[in-house]
Amino acid sequence: MSDDFGFWDVMVSIFWFTILLAWISLLVHILIDIFRDDTLGGGMKAVWTIFIILIPWLGALVYLISRGDSMNKRNREAAMARMEMYGAQRPAAPQVSEELQRLAELRDTGVLTPAEYDQAKAKVLA
Repeated sequence: MSDDFGFWDVMVSIFWFTILLAWISLLVHILIDIFRDDTLGGGMKAVWTIFIILIPWLGALVYLISRGDSMNKRNREAAMARMEMYGAQRPAAPQVSEELQRLAELRDTGVLTPAEYDQAKAKVLA
């Protein structure tokens, strides 16, 4: 019997390790979804959690079949809420028309020369 650990043995090990990481990630996502769901009561959350932990293959399969659509909906709603939260924190960019109006006022009052106005206008419109 050879003690060599060849290239294909490494590839098979990497494959199984990747499958293991994907499996752990799936279980974590399912557990997060169980506790994120507002429609489930505490007792049902406990039952699903115990089912997922004690019989993980069957529990994950049953959960994905029975609640997979609502799981996707909750993930989408959470992503939209995060987008809204970060979007609300960003300062609003000035509108192009407002910027052009401000530049026209500066030109009319003599602060900007017509050449400077044209350069600034081109920059705003770019």
